[in-house]
Amino acid sequence: MHVLAVHNRYASAQPSGENKVVDQEAALLRGAGHRVDVFERRSDDIAARSLLGKAAVPLLVPWNPVVRAELAARLRTERPDVVHIHNVFPLLSPAVLAACADAGVPAVATLHNYTQVCPPGTLQRDGRPCTECVGSAPLPAVRHGCYRGSRLATAPLAVSLSVNRRRWWTGVERFFCISAAQRDVLVRAGMPPERMAVKHNFVPEPDARRVGDGEQLLYLGRLAEAKGVRLLMAAWDEIAAGGGVGVPLVIAGTGPLEREVTAWAAGRHDVRYVGLYDPEECRQAVARSVAVVAPSTWLEAFGLVVVEAMAAGVPAVAAGHGAFVELVEDGVTGLLHRPGEPASLASCLRRITTDPAGNREMGQAARRRYEQGFSPAVGLERLVDGYRTAIAGRSGGGGSPPPSGDENTGSLRGRPRERDGGSR
Repeated sequence: MHVLAVHNRYASAQPSGENKVVDQEAALLRGAGHRVDVFERRSDDIAARSLLGKAAVPLLVPWNPVVRAELAARLRTERPDVVHIHNVFPLLSPAVLAACADAGVPAVATLHNYTQVCPPGTLQRDGRPCTECVGSAPLPAVRHGCYRGSRLATAPLAVSLSVNRRRWWTGVERFFCISAAQRDVLVRAGMPPERMAVKHNFVPEPDARRVGDGEQLLYLGRLAEAKGVRLLMAAWDEIAAGGGVGVPLVIAGTGPLEREVTAWAAGRHDVRYVGLYDPEECRQAVARSVAVVAPSTWLEAFGLVVVEAMAAGVPAVAAGHGAFVELVEDGVTGLLHRPGEPASLASCLRRITTDPAGNREMGQAARRRYEQGFSPAVGLERLVDGYRTAIAGRSGGGGSPPPSGDENTGSLRGRPRERDGGSR
C-alpha cells in the first residue's frame, strides 16, 4: 500500500505527542513493507519568515491555496492509495481536503484533539471544561479569546471551523478517533458516526522496562494548566506537609508554566525539575518510576504517556475523565483520581507508593493491557484496516463500515473484540 501522510509539524521547542504518533506510524508501516511518503509544513519555519510573511500566517489558517495546488499536483503524479491527514494548523489548512478531491484520492484523518468542534481543540476555558461552541457557531471562543488568551489569535481558528465544517465531514472517508470518549463527544456534536472509528494510538516496544519497585514518581509532558501541572503541585504540597511518600517527584517537560514550576521546585529535596528529556531519556525515566502521573484537567483525547508507562510495566495515576477511563482500570492497571481535586490526587499518590506488592501487580496488569490493545501488531492491523475501508468506500466497493461495535471499540473484523471502554 502507498500512503501519503499530511502533517503540519508542531514546534520542536516543546514536546508533541502528535509529531511522535505521525513518526511512529510511518515507521510501523514502512517496517511492514508499505510505502509511506510525507507532505508537511513545519511551524518552526514561521520564525524565518519576513514580517509580512508572519503577518500573513493567520490568513492561511482557514485556506491555503498554494498548498491545495502543490498537494493536488503531487497526488496526480504519485497516485498514492490513500492520504492520511493529521494536523493542518497553521500552514496547511483544510485546503488539503480539496487537493484530495481534485486528484480523486481517498482521505482518512486522525482526530488528535477536538478542533472539529472547539477552536483551540481543548474543550476547556479558564481551567474548566467548556462545551459552549460544541454544535454551534464558535463565536464564544472568539469572545473569550480561548486560543492563547487572544481574540485575534482565536478568530482564524473560529473562521476555519465555521467555513470548513462541511468540507471536513464530507471530504474524509474515515475518521480515526483516538478514544471512544473523544468519539462520543464528536458524534454528539453532529459529526457523521458512520465515518468514525476508534483507533487507539499504539506505542512501540520500549527498550527499557521496570525492574524492581521504581525510585520516583514521574510527570512527563507539557507544563500547562490543562495538563494539571498546578493541580499536581498543590497535591504534592499536601503530601509534603504530611511527611512525603519516600520517593521524589520528577517533572520533565517544558511549556508556559516552566518558570512557575522551576521556582516551585527550587531548593526542595522531594522535587526535581529536569527540563525537556530526549526520547531515550523519557523511556529510561518511565522505567525507573513507581508510577507516572497524568492529572489533566481537560478531557484528554488519548494519553500517550499512560500507554508508554503500560509498555514499561509501570502503572499510572490519572484523572478519572476523558480517555483515561479507557486506558486505566482503576485499582487494576493504575489509579484514577477525581478530576480537579488535589486531595484526591494526593490520596492516590500515597496509595500507589505505599503498597509495593500492589504496585507490582498493577504494573504487570498494565503490561498485559498494553500487549492486548496498544502494541505495534495491534496498531498496524487497525491502521491498515482503516485504510482499506476508506479505499473501498471511495471506489464504491461496499466500504461503508458495518454498524457493529467497530466504530465504538476499534476492534477489527475477524478478530475478538477487546474491551476498550468501561471502568478501567
